[in-house]
Formats: sequence, structure tokens, C-alpha cells
Amino acid sequence: MVTTILFFIVGLVLLIAGAELLVRGASTLAARIGMTPLVIGLTVVAFGTSAPELAISMQSGLAGEDALLLGNIIGSNIFNVLFILGVSALITPLVVSKNLIKLDVPLMVGISFVLYFFAWDGLVSRLEGGILFGALVLYVGYLIYDAQKSNHSSSIEDESSQNERYSTRHWFWDGVLIVVGLALLVIGAQWLVDGAVTFAEYIGVSSLVVGLTIVAAGTSLPEVATSILASVKGQRDLAVGNIVGSNLFNIMCIIGLTATVLPNGITVQQGVIGFDLPIMIAAAIMCLPIFFTGNVISRWEGILFLGYYIAFTLYLILTATEHHLTPLFNAAMGWFVLPMTIITGIIILIKELRNRT
Repeated sequence: MVTTILFFIVGLVLLIAGAELLVRGASTLAARIGMTPLVIGLTVVAFGTSAPELAISMQSGLAGEDALLLGNIIGSNIFNVLFILGVSALITPLVVSKNLIKLDVPLMVGISFVLYFFAWDGLVSRLEGGILFGALVLYVGYLIYDAQKSNHSSSIEDESSQNERYSTRHWFWDGVLIVVGLALLVIGAQWLVDGAVTFAEYIGVSSLVVGLTIVAAGTSLPEVATSILASVKGQRDLAVGNIVGSNLFNIMCIIGLTATVLPNGITVQQGVIGFDLPIMIAAAIMCLPIFFTGNVISRWEGILFLGYYIAFTLYLILTATEHHLTPLFNAAMGWFVLPMTIITGIIILIKELRNRT
């Protein structure tokens, strides 16, 4: 057991280190070709911080651990919205970009529903995975096209500064960081998956629960570091864009690519369809009224997000351990907390619509 925990921790450290090197090298390259902070957050940083999830999913799928694969992705998406946005908003209220409100957040909600539709029959097939990955290609292509158009229409960069930027490139070292980062991700993913499966068997819980909690939180640490650091530095577009972009990449790239590569696609358990996917969709939907009302995620809304993540984690623990308080907890959430949240959200939305009118 000590060896299992050691391999799990070392694998997690390698994953985080690899993601850090990958993000640093890729972000430098992206910035040098003129990409804006929001686009970098939605694409390069989001992909880099989602790289641990991609490595874990590929390794899990090849090992036949589809439950761990889905638990990691779904749990990461829930963790990203409820925990990371909650903590970031507690540090400083987050101003949300209009571009996120118009395109990226609705797309995050929409693609979550698409995944639920694909998983309804218990399988995300190779064709459905290809559709998700194709949507990612179109999305990234549009972001790059829109960023270049905006940069061209806003101002023409001074030629001397442009020459300076291109003359000071260190393409070789950026490439080294990317390659080393990817190597660490592959090694770390294999060790972490092996440790997670052994740990789940030892404590008597399913690999799905381990994926939704320990593995999801562990592989989301790059998103935690990126968004919190961006919040502290006042780079709010990067903080929020990283989360939304990571969730989009998790579904379209990781699930899409993994389902396409695996010979039989991804098998989806009934528990995932009945509980975990709806929670992920609900977390995404929670962003809509908050993002649309005032374009700001306030501190009290951050506390609300954190409270729901704690409740979600408690439910998983109580259910996995078959605790006698589980029925009472379910009743409190279903008959009081959720209705009060829905009513509050509707009131806030109505007030905002009246103010705009």
C-alpha cells in the first residue's frame, strides 16, 4: 500500500510538472505570434492544463478502465467550475469577457448536453467521438480567425517592435519545454492510473468514485494554479477563459479523441448517466445566470460554487461508504438547497433583465 501511494504521488507530481512545462513553452510560442490573453487562455493554456486529463484518459482507456476515464473528465469539469471559479472569485471578483458570454459559455453548456445525448445508450462510439473532436477543430479555428481579425482591425503593430519580437524568439528552447512536458505527462499518467486503480481496490470503492474525486482534483491542479495565479495578478480573462476552455477541451478533445482511438469507443455506466453527467451539466448551467448578470462573478457567488462542490464530494463519500446519513443528506439537498438556489437564480436574472430594460 505504501508503494501504491508513493507511485500515485510521484505520478501526480510528474503530471503537474509536465503540464507546467508544456504550458510555459506553448504559451510563449502563442504570445510571440500575437495571440491575445483570452485566446491563449481558451486554447493553449486550456489544452496544456487539460493535458493531464488527456494522458490519464488515454492510459485508462487502453487499460480498460472506462469508469476511471469518465470519472476523471466529469469530475474535472465539476471541479473546474465549482471549486476553481469559486476560489478565484473569493480572491477577487471576476469580470467576465463579452466574448465568453456570447460564444464560449453557451458552447460549454451545449456540448455538455451533446455528450449526455451520446452517452444515453451506454456508449460513446468512435463516430460520436469523431464528431466531438471535429467540433473542437472548428472551435479553435474560429477563435484563431476571430483573434487575427480583431488584432488587424484594432491596430497595426509597430514594425520595429514586430521585428524585435521575431528576432528574439527562442524556438528551440520552447520546443524542448514542450517535448519534455509531454514525456513527463505520459510517464506520470501511467503511474497515477496504476496507483488509483490499486488504491480503489484496497479501500473498497469503485474506480469511478476515485476518478471523480482524487484523480479529478489531482489532474486539475494545473487549472487551480493557473486560474488562482491569474486572479492574483489581475488577469481575469485568463482566469475564467482557462476554466471554460479546459471544460470544452475535456469533452471535445479528450473524450472525443479517446473514443475515436479506442476500438470499441467508451463504455458509460448507468450511474454516470443518471447522476454524474447531470451534475456536470448543472454546474455548466449555473454559469449562465451568473455570467449574464453584470458580467461579474462576485465573492458570494464564489462561496455558492464552493458550497456545492463540498456537497457533491460529501454525497460521493456518503454513498461510497453506505453511510446511514445518506438519505437525510439527499432529502436536504433535494427539498431545500437546490430549490432555494434555483429560486435565487431566477430572482437575480429577473432583476437584471428589468435593469437592462
